[in-house]
Amino acid sequence: MTTPPALLIAGHGTRDDAGAEAFRAFVRELGRRRPDLPVAGGFIELSPPPLGEAVAELVERGVRRFAAVPLMLVSAGHAKGDIPAALAREKERHPGVSYTYGRPLGPHPALLRVLERRLAEAVDPSWDPAEVTVLLVGRGSTDPDANAEVFKAARLLWEGRGYAGVETAFVSLAKPDVPGGLDRCARLGARRIVVLPYFLFTGILPDRVRTQTEEWAAAHPDAEVRSADVIGPEPELLDLVLERYEEAVKGDLRMNCDTCVYRIALPGFEDKVGMPQQPHFHPDDDGHHHHGHGHSHSPSHAH
Repeated sequence: MTTPPALLIAGHGTRDDAGAEAFRAFVRELGRRRPDLPVAGGFIELSPPPLGEAVAELVERGVRRFAAVPLMLVSAGHAKGDIPAALAREKERHPGVSYTYGRPLGPHPALLRVLERRLAEAVDPSWDPAEVTVLLVGRGSTDPDANAEVFKAARLLWEGRGYAGVETAFVSLAKPDVPGGLDRCARLGARRIVVLPYFLFTGILPDRVRTQTEEWAAAHPDAEVRSADVIGPEPELLDLVLERYEEAVKGDLRMNCDTCVYRIALPGFEDKVGMPQQPHFHPDDDGHHHHGHGHSHSPSHAH
């Protein structure tokens, strides 16, 4: 029987000891979930153990093949550049070792369910969701693609759940910042706002989101503002990391199927699952120019 490749978890790193320990505890829990797999985890920066040490640990355990999964919500500079560079360096350092590289975690329906739970925990039970505006706050990046992924998560969280709206802000490197995002919510007429950190674990930046939220709320007593918790080491997150591992092992690095309404039961769109799709034209386009170029979104189509 062929031994499955090991699982290497690549984390960002944080100066917050509790956040770093949450990552390490998460890696240990993954190992308990899959006793058949050697599992190790390391950080790109700021926290021990470094990623290279995690690879060395696997090699010492006899591992020759592993799949690396970035424990990150969006694909920014670390997922796109730093981790692949580090893995290439480790391959040179350990001749005979091979690896595959998985994709970041979000946005995924499992994580959206956890975010929805965090919102439910934060709001007053008497609040009508139609009166609640959510401010989803991402890390922020100089990579516009990474920032756009946070907007995509916000839109998917809004769809079908009945909130007044889901706005987006960032805690660093990108606009709007948290106070700017809250100002936008207020200008849109929001009186009940829940600030939802789009972070996996506690740390310096999620703490900063909460502090800035409290400062803004103190200066705007006419608005009811609540802070939600981070995603945390929920069962859905453990399942998703293992799903990303299986994708990487099988080479099944699909396009946007995680949030395809024809494959996944998203709130309010459950009736679309499995629906056969026929080529169609967009009503605002000149159909003559699109003849024969309809979309194929059938569930069997690997889009």
